[in-house]
Amino acid sequence: QLQLVESGGDMVQPGGSLRLSCVASGFSLDYYHIGWFRQAPGKEREGISCISNRNIVSGGNSTIYADSVKGRFAVSRDRAKTTVYLQMNSLKPEDTAVYYCAAEGPFLYTAQAMCTVDPSDYDDWGQGTQVTVSS
Repeated sequence: QLQLVESGGDMVQPGGSLRLSCVASGFSLDYYHIGWFRQAPGKEREGISCISNRNIVSGGNSTIYADSVKGRFAVSRDRAKTTVYLQMNSLKPEDTAVYYCAAEGPFLYTAQAMCTVDPSDYDDWGQGTQVTVSS
């Protein structure tokens, strides 16, 4: 089981930006698919973005973005591979939700298919961080 800690949630005005962080304790996130999800009141958990592990067939930086955030959000890893970020720009009120990061893996040796934004594919979850977009 991987310990994940999220941070960065806040209240921002429409059009503003936030950067969420997902930090692993005890193991490098380079060997995991990392997904970002959100859940608004009364709605099911929604996949937002993911970044693939380093052993993906097509390369270690393949990413997926949901249509609702494509062009506005970007997922990345830091140099040490201990943190995965979700940069959120041009935020809208409908982006208001609790945001979660999650991990699938580890995939240490074998090349894997790229990550998904299906919550059922993920094993370990962070605690969630609240993002509120309001004027």
